[in-house]
Amino acid sequence: METLLKTTLYASLLLAASHNIARAEQIDAGAIETRTTSLSQAVSKISPRHSQIALLAMDMSNNQVIFSQQAETLFIPASTQKLLTAVSAMAQLGPDFRYVTELWTDAPIRKGHIAGSAYLRFSGDPTFTQADLKAIFASLVKQGINRIDGHLYLLGDKQEQMQAPGWVWDDLGICFAAPVSSYIINQNCVYGQFNPSTANKPSQVSLRTGSYGVKVSSDAVFDPKASREFCQLDLVRLGQNNYHLRGCYPGGEAIGLAIAVSDPFKFAQDNLTSLLKGEMSLAGKVKLGTSLPKKAKLIASHSSSPLPELLDTMLLKSDNLIADSLFKQLGKSYFNAQGSFTNGAVAMQRILTELGVDLSNANIVDGSGLSRYNLLNAQQLAAVLALIHKDSRFSSLMTSLPQAGISGTLRYRMGYNKPPLKQQIFAKTGSMQGVSNLAGFIRLPEHSDTLFVVLENGMSPELKHQHKPSFNAEFLKQLISVLQVPSPTTAALSTAAHSVQD
Repeated sequence: METLLKTTLYASLLLAASHNIARAEQIDAGAIETRTTSLSQAVSKISPRHSQIALLAMDMSNNQVIFSQQAETLFIPASTQKLLTAVSAMAQLGPDFRYVTELWTDAPIRKGHIAGSAYLRFSGDPTFTQADLKAIFASLVKQGINRIDGHLYLLGDKQEQMQAPGWVWDDLGICFAAPVSSYIINQNCVYGQFNPSTANKPSQVSLRTGSYGVKVSSDAVFDPKASREFCQLDLVRLGQNNYHLRGCYPGGEAIGLAIAVSDPFKFAQDNLTSLLKGEMSLAGKVKLGTSLPKKAKLIASHSSSPLPELLDTMLLKSDNLIADSLFKQLGKSYFNAQGSFTNGAVAMQRILTELGVDLSNANIVDGSGLSRYNLLNAQQLAAVLALIHKDSRFSSLMTSLPQAGISGTLRYRMGYNKPPLKQQIFAKTGSMQGVSNLAGFIRLPEHSDTLFVVLENGMSPELKHQHKPSFNAEFLKQLISVLQVPSPTTAALSTAAHSVQD
Protein backbone atom coordinates (compact mmCIF):
# COMPACT_ATOMS: atom_id res chain seq x y z
CA MET A 1 0.00 0.00 0.00
CA GLU A 2 2.84 2.38 0.92
CA THR A 3 4.61 1.58 -2.37
CA LEU A 4 1.41 2.29 -4.31
CA LEU A 5 1.04 5.67 -2.58
CA LYS A 6 4.67 6.57 -3.38
CA THR A 7 4.20 5.58 -7.02
CA THR A 8 1.01 7.61 -7.29
CA LEU A 9 2.69 10.63 -5.67
CA TYR A 10 5.69 10.31 -7.98
CA ALA A 11 3.42 10.21 -11.05
CA SER A 12 1.48 13.23 -9.80
CA LEU A 13 4.68 15.20 -9.30
CA LEU A 14 5.89 14.30 -12.79
CA LEU A 15 2.56 15.31 -14.27
CA ALA A 16 2.62 18.63 -12.43
CA ALA A 17 6.21 19.20 -13.53
CA SER A 18 5.33 18.48 -17.14
CA HIS A 19 2.47 20.97 -16.93
CA ASN A 20 4.89 23.56 -15.53
CA ILE A 21 7.38 22.90 -18.32
CA ALA A 22 4.69 23.12 -21.00
CA ARG A 23 3.45 26.39 -19.56
CA ALA A 24 7.02 27.70 -19.35
CA GLU A 25 7.65 26.79 -22.97
CA GLN A 26 4.52 28.67 -23.97
CA ILE A 27 5.81 31.85 -22.38
CA ASP A 28 9.45 31.23 -23.41
CA ALA A 29 8.88 32.93 -26.77
CA GLY A 30 7.73 36.03 -24.94
CA ALA A 31 10.69 35.82 -22.58
CA ILE A 32 13.11 35.57 -25.51
CA GLU A 33 11.49 38.59 -27.10
CA THR A 34 11.86 40.46 -23.81
CA ARG A 35 15.52 39.42 -23.60
CA THR A 36 16.14 40.63 -27.15
CA THR A 37 14.37 43.90 -26.45
CA SER A 38 16.44 44.40 -23.31
CA LEU A 39 19.66 43.78 -25.23
CA SER A 40 18.52 46.05 -28.06
CA GLN A 41 17.90 48.89 -25.60
CA ALA A 42 21.32 48.37 -24.02
CA VAL A 43 23.02 48.36 -27.44
CA SER A 44 21.31 51.61 -28.42
CA LYS A 45 22.80 53.27 -25.33
CA ILE A 46 26.39 52.07 -25.87
CA SER A 47 26.57 52.13 -29.68
CA PRO A 48 29.31 54.41 -31.04
CA ARG A 49 28.11 57.59 -32.71
CA HIS A 50 30.82 57.94 -35.36
CA SER A 51 31.45 54.39 -36.61
CA GLN A 52 29.51 51.51 -38.13
CA ILE A 53 28.74 48.26 -36.28
CA ALA A 54 27.39 44.81 -37.07
CA LEU A 55 26.33 42.35 -34.38
CA LEU A 56 25.28 38.72 -34.24
CA ALA A 57 24.77 36.43 -31.22
CA MET A 58 23.52 32.85 -31.39
CA ASP A 59 22.75 30.10 -28.88
CA MET A 60 24.76 27.09 -30.08
CA SER A 61 22.49 24.56 -28.33
CA ASN A 62 19.62 25.29 -30.72
CA ASN A 63 21.10 27.66 -33.35
CA GLN A 64 18.63 30.31 -32.20
CA VAL A 65 19.64 33.90 -32.97
CA ILE A 66 19.68 35.94 -29.77
CA PHE A 67 20.52 39.26 -31.37
CA SER A 68 21.28 40.53 -34.87
CA GLN A 69 22.05 43.95 -36.28
CA GLN A 70 23.40 44.66 -39.78
CA ALA A 71 24.56 41.04 -39.92
CA GLU A 72 24.45 41.03 -43.75
CA THR A 73 26.39 44.28 -44.20
CA LEU A 74 29.96 43.88 -45.47
CA PHE A 75 32.83 45.09 -43.27
CA ILE A 76 36.63 44.99 -43.34
CA PRO A 77 37.33 41.87 -41.23
CA ALA A 78 41.00 42.58 -40.35
CA SER A 79 42.48 39.57 -38.53
CA THR A 80 39.16 37.81 -38.00
CA GLN A 81 39.94 36.73 -41.58
CA LYS A 82 42.35 34.22 -40.01
CA LEU A 83 39.34 32.14 -38.91
CA LEU A 84 38.64 31.45 -42.58
CA THR A 85 42.30 30.60 -43.16
CA ALA A 86 42.38 28.15 -40.24
CA VAL A 87 39.28 26.22 -41.32
CA SER A 88 40.30 26.19 -45.00
CA ALA A 89 43.82 24.96 -44.19
CA MET A 90 42.54 22.13 -42.00
CA ALA A 91 40.06 21.10 -44.70
CA GLN A 92 42.46 21.28 -47.66
CA LEU A 93 45.94 20.57 -46.25
CA GLY A 94 45.00 18.32 -43.32
CA PRO A 95 46.44 18.06 -39.81
CA ASP A 96 49.56 16.19 -40.98
CA PHE A 97 50.72 18.99 -43.27
CA ARG A 98 54.23 20.33 -42.65
CA TYR A 99 56.52 22.64 -44.58
CA VAL A 100 59.73 20.85 -45.62
CA THR A 101 63.00 22.58 -46.56
CA GLU A 102 65.29 20.20 -48.46
CA LEU A 103 68.95 19.96 -49.49
CA TRP A 104 69.68 17.94 -52.63
CA THR A 105 72.65 17.07 -54.84
CA ASP A 106 73.13 15.33 -58.18
CA ALA A 107 76.87 14.94 -57.62
CA PRO A 108 78.70 11.95 -56.10
CA ILE A 109 80.03 12.22 -52.55
CA ARG A 110 83.73 11.39 -52.30
CA LYS A 111 85.93 11.54 -49.22
CA GLY A 112 83.62 13.97 -47.43
CA HIS A 113 83.19 16.18 -50.51
CA ILE A 114 80.10 16.78 -52.62
CA ALA A 115 81.88 16.54 -55.95
CA GLY A 116 79.67 19.14 -57.60
CA SER A 117 76.83 21.46 -56.66
CA ALA A 118 74.05 21.28 -54.05
CA TYR A 119 70.50 22.61 -54.18
CA LEU A 120 68.59 24.04 -51.22
CA ARG A 121 64.86 24.10 -51.90
CA PHE A 122 62.86 26.52 -49.78
CA SER A 123 59.18 25.79 -49.12
CA GLY A 124 57.82 29.08 -47.79
CA ASP A 125 57.99 27.81 -44.20
CA PRO A 126 56.98 30.87 -42.13
CA THR A 127 58.67 29.42 -39.03
CA PHE A 128 62.06 28.59 -40.63
CA THR A 129 64.96 30.17 -38.72
CA GLN A 130 68.69 30.68 -38.99
CA ALA A 131 69.07 27.93 -36.38
CA ASP A 132 67.11 25.53 -38.62
CA LEU A 133 69.30 26.48 -41.56
CA LYS A 134 72.41 25.81 -39.50
CA ALA A 135 71.02 22.43 -38.40
CA ILE A 136 70.59 21.30 -42.02
CA PHE A 137 74.30 21.75 -42.72
CA ALA A 138 75.28 20.42 -39.31
CA SER A 139 73.53 17.18 -40.30
CA LEU A 140 75.84 17.00 -43.34
CA VAL A 141 78.86 17.30 -41.08
CA LYS A 142 77.50 14.39 -39.01
CA GLN A 143 77.35 12.39 -42.26
CA GLY A 144 81.04 13.17 -42.77
CA ILE A 145 80.40 15.78 -45.50
CA ASN A 146 82.40 18.98 -44.99
CA ARG A 147 82.81 20.49 -48.45
CA ILE A 148 80.74 21.41 -51.53
CA ASP A 149 83.02 21.51 -54.56
CA GLY A 150 80.52 23.37 -56.73
CA HIS A 151 77.91 26.05 -56.10
CA LEU A 152 74.98 26.10 -53.69
CA TYR A 153 71.83 26.89 -55.64
CA LEU A 154 68.77 28.25 -53.85
CA LEU A 155 65.43 27.12 -55.27
CA GLY A 156 62.08 28.80 -54.71
CA ASP A 157 59.06 30.12 -56.55
CA LYS A 158 59.67 32.36 -59.55
CA GLN A 159 58.14 35.83 -59.99
CA GLU A 160 56.49 35.61 -56.60
CA GLN A 161 53.50 37.62 -55.45
CA MET A 162 54.90 38.68 -52.06
CA GLN A 163 52.26 41.21 -50.99
CA ALA A 164 48.52 41.06 -51.45
CA PRO A 165 46.50 43.82 -53.12
CA GLY A 166 45.19 46.29 -50.57
CA TRP A 167 48.13 46.15 -48.16
CA VAL A 168 48.87 49.66 -46.89
CA TRP A 169 52.13 50.85 -48.46
CA ASP A 170 53.57 52.35 -45.26
CA ASP A 171 53.16 48.99 -43.49
CA LEU A 172 55.49 47.22 -45.89
CA GLY A 173 58.73 48.05 -44.06
CA ILE A 174 57.34 46.72 -40.78
CA CYS A 175 57.66 43.09 -39.72
CA PHE A 176 53.95 42.38 -39.36
CA ALA A 177 53.73 42.94 -43.14
CA ALA A 178 56.90 41.03 -44.09
CA PRO A 179 57.00 39.72 -47.68
CA VAL A 180 55.35 36.31 -48.13
CA SER A 181 57.98 34.46 -50.12
CA SER A 182 59.13 30.89 -50.61
CA TYR A 183 62.40 32.23 -49.14
CA ILE A 184 61.73 32.87 -45.45
CA ILE A 185 64.34 33.02 -42.68
CA ASN A 186 63.57 34.45 -39.24
CA GLN A 187 60.18 35.63 -40.53
CA ASN A 188 62.01 37.84 -43.08
CA CYS A 189 62.49 40.30 -40.28
CA VAL A 190 65.50 41.95 -38.64
CA TYR A 191 65.62 43.83 -35.37
CA GLY A 192 67.62 46.84 -34.31
CA GLN A 193 67.62 49.99 -32.26
CA PHE A 194 67.62 53.70 -32.98
CA ASN A 195 69.97 55.26 -30.47
CA PRO A 196 70.08 58.95 -29.43
CA SER A 197 73.20 61.01 -29.95
CA THR A 198 75.98 61.25 -27.38
CA ALA A 199 78.88 63.62 -26.96
CA ASN A 200 80.91 61.57 -29.42
CA LYS A 201 78.32 60.07 -31.76
CA PRO A 202 75.29 61.31 -33.69
CA SER A 203 71.99 59.43 -33.54
CA GLN A 204 72.42 56.09 -35.27
CA VAL A 205 70.84 52.72 -36.01
CA SER A 206 72.37 49.49 -34.74
CA LEU A 207 71.17 46.07 -35.95
CA ARG A 208 71.23 42.79 -34.06
CA THR A 209 73.53 39.93 -34.95
CA GLY A 210 72.10 37.89 -37.79
CA SER A 211 70.92 40.82 -39.90
CA TYR A 212 73.03 39.59 -42.81
CA GLY A 213 73.20 41.99 -45.75
CA VAL A 214 70.69 44.44 -44.24
CA LYS A 215 71.90 48.04 -44.00
CA VAL A 216 70.17 51.05 -42.48
CA SER A 217 71.54 54.54 -42.90
CA SER A 218 70.07 57.44 -40.98
CA ASP A 219 69.94 61.19 -40.70
CA ALA A 220 67.02 61.09 -38.26
CA VAL A 221 67.26 62.91 -34.95
CA PHE A 222 65.70 62.78 -31.51
CA ASP A 223 63.61 65.64 -30.17
CA PRO A 224 63.66 65.06 -26.39
CA LYS A 225 61.96 68.37 -25.58
CA ALA A 226 59.23 67.89 -28.21
CA SER A 227 60.05 71.31 -29.57
CA ARG A 228 59.07 70.51 -33.16
CA GLU A 229 55.46 70.89 -34.16
CA PHE A 230 55.66 68.00 -36.64
CA CYS A 231 57.96 65.15 -35.69
CA GLN A 232 57.82 61.60 -36.99
CA LEU A 233 60.15 58.89 -38.28
CA ASP A 234 60.01 57.60 -41.83
CA LEU A 235 61.73 54.41 -43.04
CA VAL A 236 62.57 54.57 -46.75
CA ARG A 237 63.10 51.28 -48.60
CA LEU A 238 65.97 51.60 -51.07
CA GLY A 239 65.98 48.04 -52.44
CA GLN A 240 68.48 45.20 -51.97
CA ASN A 241 67.60 45.23 -48.23
CA ASN A 242 68.95 48.75 -47.84
CA TYR A 243 66.98 51.37 -45.89
CA HIS A 244 67.21 54.96 -44.80
CA LEU A 245 65.70 56.32 -41.58
CA ARG A 246 64.77 59.98 -41.72
CA GLY A 247 62.73 62.52 -39.79
CA CYS A 248 62.68 62.84 -36.02
CA TYR A 249 61.50 61.02 -32.92
CA PRO A 250 59.72 62.95 -30.12
CA GLY A 251 61.67 61.63 -27.14
CA GLY A 252 65.14 61.01 -25.77
CA GLU A 253 65.22 57.25 -25.18
CA ALA A 254 66.44 54.59 -27.64
CA ILE A 255 63.60 52.86 -29.52
CA GLY A 256 63.42 49.36 -30.99
CA LEU A 257 63.07 48.74 -34.72
CA ALA A 258 61.51 45.72 -36.47
CA ILE A 259 62.27 45.93 -40.18
CA ALA A 260 60.86 43.63 -42.87
CA VAL A 261 63.38 42.68 -45.54
CA SER A 262 62.47 43.87 -49.02
CA ASP A 263 64.41 41.16 -50.92
CA PRO A 264 63.87 37.71 -49.34
CA PHE A 265 66.13 35.90 -51.83
CA LYS A 266 69.07 38.22 -51.15
CA PHE A 267 68.49 37.86 -47.41
CA ALA A 268 68.63 34.05 -47.79
CA GLN A 269 71.70 34.32 -50.02
CA ASP A 270 73.52 36.55 -47.53
CA ASN A 271 72.54 34.28 -44.63
CA LEU A 272 73.93 31.19 -46.36
CA THR A 273 77.10 32.90 -47.57
CA SER A 274 77.87 33.88 -43.99
CA LEU A 275 76.70 30.61 -42.44
CA LEU A 276 78.77 28.33 -44.67
CA LYS A 277 81.96 30.12 -43.71
CA GLY A 278 81.56 28.61 -40.26
CA GLU A 279 79.91 25.28 -41.08
CA MET A 280 81.61 23.89 -44.17
CA SER A 281 83.71 24.79 -47.16
CA LEU A 282 81.98 26.02 -50.34
CA ALA A 283 84.20 26.20 -53.41
CA GLY A 284 81.67 28.09 -55.50
CA LYS A 285 79.05 30.69 -54.61
CA VAL A 286 75.50 30.84 -53.29
CA LYS A 287 73.36 31.44 -56.36
CA LEU A 288 69.77 31.54 -57.57
CA GLY A 289 68.81 28.17 -59.01
CA THR A 290 66.31 27.45 -61.74
CA SER A 291 65.24 23.84 -61.12
CA LEU A 292 66.20 20.66 -59.34
CA PRO A 293 68.15 18.21 -61.53
CA LYS A 294 66.23 15.02 -62.35
CA LYS A 295 68.85 12.72 -60.85
CA ALA A 296 69.28 14.68 -57.62
CA LYS A 297 69.00 12.85 -54.30
CA LEU A 298 67.92 14.21 -50.93
CA ILE A 299 70.76 14.50 -48.40
CA ALA A 300 69.23 16.65 -45.59
CA SER A 301 65.96 18.32 -44.68
CA HIS A 302 64.04 20.25 -42.04
CA SER A 303 60.32 19.93 -41.29
CA SER A 304 58.14 22.51 -39.62
CA SER A 305 55.70 21.74 -36.82
CA PRO A 306 52.46 20.11 -38.03
CA LEU A 307 49.56 22.28 -39.17
CA PRO A 308 47.61 22.31 -35.85
CA GLU A 309 50.63 23.84 -34.09
CA LEU A 310 51.09 26.41 -36.85
CA LEU A 311 47.41 27.36 -36.57
CA ASP A 312 47.69 27.59 -32.79
CA THR A 313 50.43 30.21 -33.15
CA MET A 314 48.59 31.95 -35.99
CA LEU A 315 45.36 32.39 -34.00
CA LEU A 316 46.84 33.09 -30.58
CA LYS A 317 49.45 35.60 -31.76
CA SER A 318 47.58 36.73 -34.89
CA ASP A 319 50.65 35.83 -36.96
CA ASN A 320 50.26 37.37 -40.42
CA LEU A 321 53.16 35.56 -42.07
CA ILE A 322 51.84 32.12 -41.10
CA ALA A 323 48.35 33.07 -42.29
CA ASP A 324 49.45 34.31 -45.69
CA SER A 325 51.97 31.53 -46.25
CA LEU A 326 49.16 29.03 -45.64
CA PHE A 327 46.88 31.07 -47.89
CA LYS A 328 49.32 30.63 -50.77
CA GLN A 329 49.64 26.93 -49.89
CA LEU A 330 45.88 26.61 -50.34
CA GLY A 331 46.23 27.85 -53.90
CA LYS A 332 49.17 25.52 -54.52
CA SER A 333 47.36 22.48 -53.14
CA TYR A 334 43.93 23.15 -54.62
CA PHE A 335 45.13 23.99 -58.15
CA ASN A 336 48.39 21.98 -58.17
CA ALA A 337 50.27 25.10 -59.24
CA GLN A 338 52.61 27.69 -57.77
CA GLY A 339 50.78 29.31 -54.86
CA SER A 340 49.83 32.97 -54.99
CA PHE A 341 47.41 35.38 -53.37
CA THR A 342 45.32 35.17 -56.53
CA ASN A 343 44.77 31.41 -56.60
CA GLY A 344 44.76 31.23 -52.79
CA ALA A 345 41.72 33.53 -52.75
CA VAL A 346 39.82 31.40 -55.24
CA ALA A 347 40.80 28.21 -53.42
CA MET A 348 39.60 29.54 -50.06
CA GLN A 349 36.29 30.69 -51.54
CA ARG A 350 35.65 27.27 -53.09
CA ILE A 351 36.76 25.28 -50.03
CA LEU A 352 34.49 27.21 -47.67
CA THR A 353 31.60 27.13 -50.12
CA GLU A 354 31.94 23.33 -50.29
CA LEU A 355 31.76 23.32 -46.47
CA GLY A 356 28.44 25.18 -46.61
CA VAL A 357 29.59 28.76 -45.96
CA ASP A 358 27.70 31.20 -48.17
CA LEU A 359 30.30 33.75 -49.29
CA SER A 360 28.01 35.62 -51.68
CA ASN A 361 29.25 39.19 -52.17
CA ALA A 362 32.27 38.59 -49.91
CA ASN A 363 35.70 39.69 -51.13
CA ILE A 364 38.66 37.51 -50.15
CA VAL A 365 42.13 38.84 -50.92
CA ASP A 366 44.55 37.41 -48.35
CA GLY A 367 44.71 35.02 -45.41
CA SER A 368 45.88 37.43 -42.72
CA GLY A 369 43.32 40.22 -43.02
CA LEU A 370 45.99 42.86 -43.71
CA SER A 371 44.35 43.86 -46.97
CA ARG A 372 41.75 46.59 -46.80
CA TYR A 373 40.10 45.03 -49.84
CA ASN A 374 38.80 42.07 -47.79
CA LEU A 375 35.06 42.25 -47.13
CA LEU A 376 32.96 39.89 -44.99
CA ASN A 377 29.73 40.14 -43.06
CA ALA A 378 28.84 38.90 -39.58
CA GLN A 379 26.77 36.00 -40.90
CA GLN A 380 29.71 34.68 -42.92
CA LEU A 381 32.06 34.84 -39.95
CA ALA A 382 29.39 33.17 -37.81
CA ALA A 383 29.09 30.31 -40.33
CA VAL A 384 32.84 29.69 -40.07
CA LEU A 385 32.68 29.78 -36.26
CA ALA A 386 29.79 27.29 -36.36
CA LEU A 387 32.02 24.87 -38.30
CA ILE A 388 34.68 25.17 -35.59
CA HIS A 389 32.07 24.50 -32.91
CA LYS A 390 30.21 21.58 -34.52
CA ASP A 391 32.49 19.87 -37.06
CA SER A 392 35.01 17.45 -35.50
CA ARG A 393 37.52 18.26 -38.25
CA PHE A 394 37.86 21.78 -36.90
CA SER A 395 37.00 21.49 -33.20
CA SER A 396 40.68 21.58 -32.16
CA LEU A 397 40.76 25.21 -33.31
CA MET A 398 38.56 26.16 -30.36
CA THR A 399 41.51 25.78 -27.96
CA SER A 400 43.66 27.95 -30.24
CA LEU A 401 41.40 30.98 -29.85
CA PRO A 402 42.71 33.65 -27.45
CA GLN A 403 41.05 33.46 -24.03
CA ALA A 404 40.14 36.72 -22.32
CA GLY A 405 42.67 37.66 -19.67
CA ILE A 406 44.53 34.37 -20.15
CA SER A 407 46.17 33.96 -23.56
CA GLY A 408 47.07 35.43 -26.94
CA THR A 409 45.83 38.81 -28.11
CA LEU A 410 43.13 38.90 -25.40
CA ARG A 411 45.47 38.35 -22.48
CA TYR A 412 46.03 42.01 -21.63
CA ARG A 413 43.32 43.75 -23.63
CA MET A 414 41.41 46.40 -21.70
CA GLY A 415 38.03 45.17 -20.50
CA TYR A 416 38.95 41.51 -21.08
CA ASN A 417 41.41 41.04 -18.23
CA LYS A 418 38.81 41.25 -15.46
CA PRO A 419 35.25 39.98 -14.79
CA PRO A 420 32.76 39.50 -16.29
CA LEU A 421 34.70 38.88 -19.52
CA LYS A 422 37.89 37.35 -18.11
CA GLN A 423 38.11 33.61 -18.86
CA GLN A 424 34.61 33.57 -20.40
CA ILE A 425 35.49 34.83 -23.90
CA PHE A 426 37.28 32.72 -26.55
CA ALA A 427 37.65 34.78 -29.70
CA LYS A 428 39.75 36.01 -32.61
CA THR A 429 40.59 39.69 -32.57
CA GLY A 430 40.74 41.85 -35.68
CA SER A 431 42.33 45.28 -35.32
CA MET A 432 43.86 47.84 -37.64
CA GLN A 433 43.48 51.58 -37.94
CA GLY A 434 39.77 52.35 -38.00
CA VAL A 435 38.79 48.71 -37.33
CA SER A 436 38.04 46.81 -34.11
CA ASN A 437 36.44 43.38 -34.54
CA LEU A 438 35.94 40.30 -32.41
CA ALA A 439 34.45 36.91 -33.32
CA GLY A 440 34.19 33.84 -31.12
CA PHE A 441 32.31 32.30 -28.21
CA ILE A 442 31.07 33.03 -24.71
CA ARG A 443 31.51 29.95 -22.51
CA LEU A 444 29.68 30.38 -19.20
CA PRO A 445 29.54 27.71 -16.48
CA GLU A 446 26.40 25.55 -16.72
CA HIS A 447 25.30 27.36 -19.86
CA SER A 448 25.39 26.45 -23.53
CA ASP A 449 28.00 28.21 -25.67
CA THR A 450 27.02 31.47 -27.31
CA LEU A 451 28.53 32.38 -30.67
CA PHE A 452 29.06 36.07 -31.34
CA VAL A 453 30.46 38.41 -33.99
CA VAL A 454 31.09 42.10 -33.30
CA LEU A 455 32.35 44.21 -36.22
CA GLU A 456 33.18 47.89 -35.97
CA ASN A 457 34.60 49.90 -38.88
CA GLY A 458 35.23 53.60 -39.42
CA MET A 459 36.68 54.33 -35.98
CA SER A 460 38.55 57.56 -35.33
CA PRO A 461 42.27 57.20 -34.44
CA GLU A 462 41.59 59.62 -31.58
CA LEU A 463 39.85 56.81 -29.67
CA LYS A 464 43.25 55.25 -28.93
CA HIS A 465 44.08 58.16 -26.64
CA GLN A 466 40.91 57.80 -24.55
CA HIS A 467 41.98 54.52 -22.89
CA LYS A 468 38.44 53.20 -22.63
CA PRO A 469 37.17 49.64 -23.11
CA SER A 470 36.14 48.97 -26.69
CA PHE A 471 32.55 48.81 -27.88
CA ASN A 472 32.89 45.04 -28.36
CA ALA A 473 33.83 44.65 -24.67
CA GLU A 474 30.83 46.71 -23.58
CA PHE A 475 28.49 44.76 -25.85
CA LEU A 476 29.70 41.42 -24.52
CA LYS A 477 29.18 42.56 -20.95
CA GLN A 478 25.58 43.39 -21.80
CA LEU A 479 25.16 40.08 -23.63
CA ILE A 480 26.49 38.09 -20.67
CA SER A 481 24.17 39.89 -18.25
CA VAL A 482 21.20 38.94 -20.44
CA LEU A 483 22.37 35.33 -20.82
CA GLN A 484 22.70 34.89 -17.07
CA VAL A 485 18.97 35.60 -16.51
CA PRO A 486 17.36 32.13 -16.29
CA SER A 487 14.64 31.37 -18.85
CA PRO A 488 11.20 30.14 -17.73
CA THR A 489 11.86 26.66 -19.14
CA THR A 490 15.14 26.40 -17.20
CA ALA A 491 13.38 27.44 -14.00
CA ALA A 492 10.58 24.92 -14.58
CA LEU A 493 13.03 22.11 -15.23
CA SER A 494 14.89 22.96 -12.02
CA THR A 495 11.61 22.99 -10.03
CA ALA A 496 10.58 19.65 -11.53
CA ALA A 497 13.91 18.07 -10.68
CA HIS A 498 13.74 19.19 -7.04
CA SER A 499 10.11 18.06 -6.73
CA VAL A 500 10.90 14.58 -7.98
CA GLN A 501 13.98 14.30 -5.70
CA ASP A 502 11.95 15.40 -2.66
